[in-house]
Amino acid sequence: MKLTREARSIAVVINAGSRKGSAARELVVQSLGKAGLPVSAMYTVDGGGDLNRTLERALAEGHDLVVVGGGDGTVASAAGLVAGTDVALGVLPLGTANDLARTLDIPKDLGEACKALAEGKIVDIDLGRANGQPFLNVASAGLSVAVTQALSPRLKRLIGPLAYGVATVRSYAKHKPFHARLEFPEGDHPPVELENLLQVAVGNGRYYGGGNAVSPTAGIDDHTLDIYAILMAPLREQAKIARSLKNGKFVENERVYHLTSRSVRLVTTPPLPVNLDGEITTGTPTDFTVERNAVHVVVPGNSSSATFEGRG
Repeated sequence: MKLTREARSIAVVINAGSRKGSAARELVVQSLGKAGLPVSAMYTVDGGGDLNRTLERALAEGHDLVVVGGGDGTVASAAGLVAGTDVALGVLPLGTANDLARTLDIPKDLGEACKALAEGKIVDIDLGRANGQPFLNVASAGLSVAVTQALSPRLKRLIGPLAYGVATVRSYAKHKPFHARLEFPEGDHPPVELENLLQVAVGNGRYYGGGNAVSPTAGIDDHTLDIYAILMAPLREQAKIARSLKNGKFVENERVYHLTSRSVRLVTTPPLPVNLDGEITTGTPTDFTVERNAVHVVVPGNSSSATFEGRG
């Protein structure tokens, strides 16, 4: 299957716990039905274990396209389940940041996203793993975890992506620097010791944090991970780094260590929790890998974000 219209059976799973999920069901049903897509099953869940059980059920039922409506964490969970199978994944951006949708050129308007899904094509994207757990955009330790913890559902509902900026300011004032060691199992880089850190991140996709770029060259089908570490710095220098987050050029700053690899092991002192696409699901030490072309996903017909290559 290379085009959505070739799908024989479609299951739709909507996470009602996502920012826009509770109001999305009716519009999704109407839009996909109007587009003539063969929706065979529709599920609404509240996240957590219910989400995974429902996704597993949809896969077991034999649908060749599973459409998931939710935030980036929801979509990453689904991607981890369909990875390595012939099932294609459709994405409806119902979260706060929706960075995967941004990476894949999927419209943020739900009606337009449904239309793009109906007329879309299938491409392959890479899947990141952190201690075996899936992520699509970025995994990180340090300041970003505190930001995630400060992102209350109420704040996200009220101001949307602007909540990231508010949470970052709140978290920065409380941050405690840490030490990290980066090890490279494939031997493509020597081990690196870094002190006095603000954050370490490992990127698989193009965008994170509500539209920040991982690096100027990052892509979700380049078969590599972008690794960067930001050192603590005076507030003026941190502001300079922050101003170049949107285009990814912050990695060129002298207080940012950046490289690429297919795998990396992160060890921190003290041990720290790790944020995967907005969900804190593992901790350091962390082994990061990338699975090449692991997930078939629907993108708009005019998208150039990825191609259909097949797994390798």
